[in-house]
Amino acid sequence: MKKMFGLLLALVMLVSTAASLADDSITLTYAEVNPIEGTIVGELAAAFKTKLEELSGGTILVDLQGGGVLGDEKTVLANILGGDTSVDIVRISAFALNQYGAVKSVFLTLPYVFTSEDHYWNFVTSDLAKEMLAESKEVGLPFNGLAYGEEGFRHFFSKVDIKTLDDLKGLKIRVSDDPIMTGMIKGLGAAFTPVSFGELYTSLQTGVVDAAEQPITNYLSNSFQEVAPYMLKDGHTLGTIELIATDNALNKLTDEQKAMVQEAADYAMQVCKDSVTLKQEEAQQTLIDSGCTVTEVEDKTPWQEATKDLLAQNIAGMEDVSVAYNLDGGDSAYLIINGKKMRTSTVTTSPAVSKSSSPTIFPKNTPPIIQQSR
Repeated sequence: MKKMFGLLLALVMLVSTAASLADDSITLTYAEVNPIEGTIVGELAAAFKTKLEELSGGTILVDLQGGGVLGDEKTVLANILGGDTSVDIVRISAFALNQYGAVKSVFLTLPYVFTSEDHYWNFVTSDLAKEMLAESKEVGLPFNGLAYGEEGFRHFFSKVDIKTLDDLKGLKIRVSDDPIMTGMIKGLGAAFTPVSFGELYTSLQTGVVDAAEQPITNYLSNSFQEVAPYMLKDGHTLGTIELIATDNALNKLTDEQKAMVQEAADYAMQVCKDSVTLKQEEAQQTLIDSGCTVTEVEDKTPWQEATKDLLAQNIAGMEDVSVAYNLDGGDSAYLIINGKKMRTSTVTTSPAVSKSSSPTIFPKNTPPIIQQSR
């Protein structure tokens, strides 16, 4: 009888302890505009949740809200800036904070800058990449940059067959309502049509827009191929992304817990890096098998030429900016801003840019802004 009583007492204490832990746990709400299932950004979100809950022993829980249920990216950020505290962690596009004063990251979002995903991940390891991640705090925004990621290159897709730059001219194209993206559309000769991401499928279906652009995995996971079955792989920008935490979220945490959040973000970034190429290849094959027409752009020179004015406009005021990377696939990637070299581990020679002269956007037949160092 005493043994039975002892077992019951132990069980009650165990349940009581579990309940106490549950009561003491903190829940962080994570906002993602795309579906959690079947997307690169969804996998990043799931990795962050799993790792943080593991590191914290369940004292920090992550509530993943995917599919844009909390609003699109622009709405979520505006709400946070307006004082809303319902969202704690947000996955954003790298250009999302440009309009709020985080100007350095503009170099991650200009068209035809990154030549490969390896090029981007080399840059992510640089000191300047970390500086860009911290810029939101420097300019007084209530956000804290945690980590980078990417969704793969972004491509155009359309209701009508598109194979060349000329095929885009005159089309009504939906892109994010951001000066760089809308400026790119203008430079390419198409017409920007504002549509929220949540309304894009219906807008393509009804002809409100003719085309749009997304990384290939998002194109598939949102079923856009059902209403726009033609994809032109021009890779105009790399889908560079950032994971950010609000001040309100971090203020709930101890220093030890904040370190756990950062470790979980770093882990999620590595998961993204390791899986992004395979995810894109699988998505493309699925699309082709389903009857979608996928066309590769072989020569991007005309596309670079069409967007050179946009590049000039967006580096105005930062004329002493030069960007270089190791063409041979080494570890070094650096930018020079206002004469300050930020590098990873290897110093390479950067093209000089005079303070008194206008910047050279890009030499003919070479990538813009990011110049190749040999």
